[in-house]
Amino acid sequence: MTIRPIVRYPDRRLAMPARPVTTFDDALRELAADLLDTMRAAPGIGITAPHIGVSLRVVVLELDAKAGAQTYVNPQVEWASSEMILHKEGSVSMPDVNDEVQRHARVRISYQDLDGNMQSEESDGLRAVCHQHEIDQLDGLFWIQRLSRLKRERLIKKFEKMSRNS
Repeated sequence: MTIRPIVRYPDRRLAMPARPVTTFDDALRELAADLLDTMRAAPGIGITAPHIGVSLRVVVLELDAKAGAQTYVNPQVEWASSEMILHKEGSVSMPDVNDEVQRHARVRISYQDLDGNMQSEESDGLRAVCHQHEIDQLDGLFWIQRLSRLKRERLIKKFEKMSRNS
Protein backbone atom coordinates (compact mmCIF):
# COMPACT_ATOMS: atom_id res chain seq x y z
CA MET A 1 0.00 0.00 0.00
CA THR A 2 1.37 3.31 -1.13
CA ILE A 3 0.37 6.95 -1.11
CA ARG A 4 0.53 7.96 -4.76
CA PRO A 5 0.91 11.45 -6.24
CA ILE A 6 -2.44 13.06 -7.06
CA VAL A 7 -3.03 14.50 -10.52
CA ARG A 8 -3.82 18.20 -10.14
CA TYR A 9 -6.35 20.26 -12.07
CA PRO A 10 -6.13 21.21 -14.98
CA ASP A 11 -4.22 18.04 -15.99
CA ARG A 12 -5.81 16.75 -19.20
CA ARG A 13 -6.00 13.20 -17.79
CA LEU A 14 -8.86 14.38 -15.58
CA ALA A 15 -10.91 15.09 -18.72
CA MET A 16 -10.41 11.65 -20.27
CA PRO A 17 -12.95 8.85 -19.82
CA ALA A 18 -11.46 5.94 -17.88
CA ARG A 19 -11.24 2.45 -19.35
CA PRO A 20 -13.35 -0.38 -17.93
CA VAL A 21 -11.57 -2.86 -15.68
CA THR A 22 -11.40 -6.29 -17.34
CA THR A 23 -8.89 -8.10 -15.10
CA PHE A 24 -9.74 -8.75 -11.46
CA ASP A 25 -6.46 -9.69 -9.83
CA ASP A 26 -3.92 -8.76 -7.15
CA ALA A 27 -2.86 -5.68 -9.15
CA LEU A 28 -6.46 -4.37 -8.92
CA ARG A 29 -6.53 -5.03 -5.16
CA GLU A 30 -3.21 -3.20 -4.81
CA LEU A 31 -4.58 -0.25 -6.82
CA ALA A 32 -7.66 -0.11 -4.54
CA ALA A 33 -5.43 -0.19 -1.42
CA ASP A 34 -3.22 2.58 -2.85
CA LEU A 35 -6.31 4.65 -3.66
CA LEU A 36 -7.54 4.29 -0.08
CA ASP A 37 -4.16 5.30 1.40
CA THR A 38 -3.87 8.24 -1.02
CA MET A 39 -7.43 9.42 -0.30
CA ARG A 40 -6.91 9.28 3.46
CA ALA A 41 -3.64 11.22 3.18
CA ALA A 42 -5.19 13.91 0.94
CA PRO A 43 -7.55 13.95 2.96
CA GLY A 44 -10.76 13.10 1.14
CA ILE A 45 -13.84 10.90 1.26
CA GLY A 46 -13.74 9.70 -2.35
CA ILE A 47 -11.14 9.09 -5.04
CA THR A 48 -10.93 7.54 -8.49
CA ALA A 49 -8.05 5.85 -10.27
CA PRO A 50 -7.82 8.82 -12.72
CA HIS A 51 -7.05 11.05 -9.70
CA ILE A 52 -3.71 9.22 -9.47
CA GLY A 53 -3.17 9.05 -13.24
CA VAL A 54 -4.52 5.52 -13.79
CA SER A 55 -7.19 5.38 -16.50
CA LEU A 56 -9.35 2.65 -14.99
CA ARG A 57 -12.95 2.76 -13.72
CA VAL A 58 -12.21 2.30 -10.00
CA VAL A 59 -13.68 4.35 -7.14
CA VAL A 60 -12.96 4.18 -3.42
CA LEU A 61 -15.32 5.88 -0.95
CA GLU A 62 -14.99 6.16 2.81
CA LEU A 63 -17.75 8.32 4.21
CA ASP A 64 -17.62 6.88 7.71
CA ALA A 65 -14.48 5.45 9.33
CA LYS A 66 -16.58 2.99 11.37
CA ALA A 67 -18.37 1.62 8.30
CA GLY A 68 -15.06 1.47 6.43
CA ALA A 69 -14.13 1.98 2.83
CA GLN A 70 -15.89 0.54 -0.18
CA THR A 71 -14.44 -0.07 -3.64
CA TYR A 72 -16.57 0.21 -6.77
CA VAL A 73 -15.26 -1.21 -10.03
CA ASN A 74 -16.90 -0.17 -13.32
CA PRO A 75 -19.73 1.71 -11.55
CA GLN A 76 -22.60 3.24 -13.47
CA VAL A 77 -25.80 5.00 -12.52
CA GLU A 78 -28.80 2.79 -13.33
CA TRP A 79 -31.50 5.08 -11.97
CA ALA A 80 -31.70 8.60 -10.53
CA SER A 81 -34.56 10.28 -8.69
CA SER A 82 -36.19 13.36 -10.12
CA GLU A 83 -35.70 15.08 -6.76
CA MET A 84 -32.54 17.20 -6.69
CA ILE A 85 -30.33 18.41 -3.82
CA LEU A 86 -27.52 20.92 -3.47
CA HIS A 87 -24.32 19.73 -1.86
CA LYS A 88 -20.91 21.32 -1.38
CA GLU A 89 -18.31 19.45 -3.44
CA GLY A 90 -14.58 19.59 -4.00
CA SER A 91 -11.80 17.33 -5.27
CA VAL A 92 -8.48 15.91 -4.16
CA SER A 93 -7.23 17.15 -7.54
CA MET A 94 -8.24 20.73 -6.71
CA PRO A 95 -7.72 21.02 -2.95
CA ASP A 96 -9.07 23.78 -0.73
CA VAL A 97 -11.81 24.98 -3.08
CA ASN A 98 -15.43 23.88 -3.18
CA ASP A 99 -18.86 24.97 -4.28
CA GLU A 100 -22.44 23.76 -4.24
CA VAL A 101 -23.42 21.38 -7.04
CA GLN A 102 -26.92 20.20 -7.87
CA ARG A 103 -27.27 16.41 -7.93
CA HIS A 104 -30.00 13.78 -7.85
CA ALA A 105 -31.11 13.11 -4.27
CA ARG A 106 -31.16 9.32 -4.75
CA VAL A 107 -29.46 6.96 -7.18
CA ARG A 108 -29.11 3.26 -7.85
CA ILE A 109 -25.76 2.16 -9.21
CA SER A 110 -24.47 -1.12 -10.54
CA TYR A 111 -20.81 -2.03 -10.14
CA GLN A 112 -18.43 -4.92 -9.69
CA ASP A 113 -16.57 -5.76 -6.51
CA LEU A 114 -12.84 -6.57 -6.45
CA ASP A 115 -13.60 -10.18 -7.42
CA GLY A 116 -15.64 -9.12 -10.46
CA ASN A 117 -19.04 -9.98 -8.97
CA MET A 118 -21.90 -7.72 -10.09
CA GLN A 119 -23.45 -5.64 -7.31
CA SER A 120 -26.17 -3.02 -6.98
CA GLU A 121 -26.55 -0.26 -4.42
CA GLU A 122 -29.17 2.37 -3.75
CA SER A 123 -28.08 5.51 -1.96
CA ASP A 124 -29.28 8.93 -0.93
CA GLY A 125 -27.81 12.10 0.51
CA LEU A 126 -24.01 12.34 0.69
CA ARG A 127 -23.41 8.80 -0.63
CA ALA A 128 -25.61 9.49 -3.68
CA VAL A 129 -23.74 12.76 -4.28
CA CYS A 130 -20.40 10.92 -4.03
CA HIS A 131 -21.50 8.20 -6.44
CA GLN A 132 -22.52 10.80 -9.03
CA HIS A 133 -19.40 12.93 -8.47
CA GLU A 134 -16.96 10.02 -8.84
CA ILE A 135 -18.77 8.41 -11.80
CA ASP A 136 -18.68 11.81 -13.52
CA GLN A 137 -14.90 11.80 -12.96
CA LEU A 138 -14.63 8.33 -14.48
CA ASP A 139 -16.51 9.70 -17.50
CA GLY A 140 -14.00 12.57 -17.82
CA LEU A 141 -16.36 15.17 -16.36
CA PHE A 142 -14.52 17.15 -13.66
CA TRP A 143 -16.92 18.39 -10.97
CA ILE A 144 -16.51 22.10 -11.76
CA GLN A 145 -18.09 21.47 -15.17
CA ARG A 146 -21.39 21.13 -13.26
CA LEU A 147 -21.11 24.79 -12.17
CA SER A 148 -22.26 27.85 -14.10
CA ARG A 149 -19.54 29.40 -16.25
CA LEU A 150 -19.23 32.37 -13.91
CA LYS A 151 -18.89 30.22 -10.77
CA ARG A 152 -16.44 27.90 -12.55
CA GLU A 153 -14.22 30.80 -13.72
CA ARG A 154 -14.19 32.35 -10.22
CA LEU A 155 -13.30 29.04 -8.64
CA ILE A 156 -10.48 28.39 -11.16
CA LYS A 157 -9.02 31.87 -10.53
CA LYS A 158 -9.16 31.27 -6.76
CA PHE A 159 -7.44 27.89 -7.16
CA GLU A 160 -4.75 29.33 -9.45
CA LYS A 161 -4.05 32.13 -6.99
CA MET A 162 -3.84 29.68 -4.08
CA SER A 163 -1.51 27.42 -6.11
CA ARG A 164 0.82 30.32 -6.93
CA ASN A 165 0.99 31.35 -3.27
CA SER A 166 1.75 27.89 -1.91
